[in-house]
Amino acid sequence: MIMGLTYADITLVNTIDIADAKRGLMLPESIRTINVHALVDSGAMSLVINKKIKEQLGLQILRTMEGELADGSKATCEVAGPVGIRFKNRETTCEAFVLNEANEVLLGVIPIEGMDVILDPIKEELILPPDRPNIARYYIK
Repeated sequence: MIMGLTYADITLVNTIDIADAKRGLMLPESIRTINVHALVDSGAMSLVINKKIKEQLGLQILRTMEGELADGSKATCEVAGPVGIRFKNRETTCEAFVLNEANEVLLGVIPIEGMDVILDPIKEELILPPDRPNIARYYIK
């Protein structure tokens, strides 16, 4: 059996905007968000976006790092954030690696774990855990 690719519709949010709106520094309707169709990639560590998405969300550059790509090559990339990620009734916040040549958003294991969702390889979809569809569980210890 050949495994296919899994995609999920997620929302990316500038969490600094959320904090500014809560403090009354901006209107809630001005919070920058983007809906994207992301490749769910259990081989990727975090969230990967391109420069256009980083600019649309107005994310701040936190640092520069070297990363190893799936083909074994190395790339220097910016790390931006914090960015909120929403899927169905789940959400988490993480940093995003910015790869200028990325033609799609990659959703890696850190945000997958942070949202307490499951990659179902048989159905080829991101799902909520059947035993806890209404509330996320995060293992703190």
